[in-house]
Amino acid sequence: MEIRQATPADADAISTIDNREVTEGTATLDLVPRTVPEQQRWIEDRSGGLAVLVAERAGEVLGFASLSFYRDRPGYRTSVEDSIYVDPGHQGSGVGSSLLGRLVETAQMHGFHAVFARIVGAGEASVSLHQRHGFELIGIERQVGRKFGRWHDVAVLQRLLEP
Repeated sequence: MEIRQATPADADAISTIDNREVTEGTATLDLVPRTVPEQQRWIEDRSGGLAVLVAERAGEVLGFASLSFYRDRPGYRTSVEDSIYVDPGHQGSGVGSSLLGRLVETAQMHGFHAVFARIVGAGEASVSLHQRHGFELIGIERQVGRKFGRWHDVAVLQRLLEP
């Protein structure tokens, strides 16, 4: 398996994985699927200091991960938020762990100080994955999201990076 920087050519595979979660799952509170051109712009917007990575094997994208700014205000520019999505057929096979490990390395390489994860429904597998990579649970935001007619809590995890 290769972990590499995503390119706009990966937009179709990324949107397939992402849109499945938008329409069928609760790992994201996005409610509207992205088109391939929208996904391409999303990838391009994160070039430079931020990142979109893909895990690929034999030309197949198995999952993707991204770093986004934690908040819009300039004082938060040293903090980022991670997102990791793995194709259901490859979950539990180490793809997410490989992606998260590389994301943390990328964040550190670009001089970020803190990485946050916001996990809908306090998903056990995602929380456990992040804890294995040195993240600590710092709180639960109660009923902050609504999807599929239900309220959803969000677990917030954080990892401070070494300079």
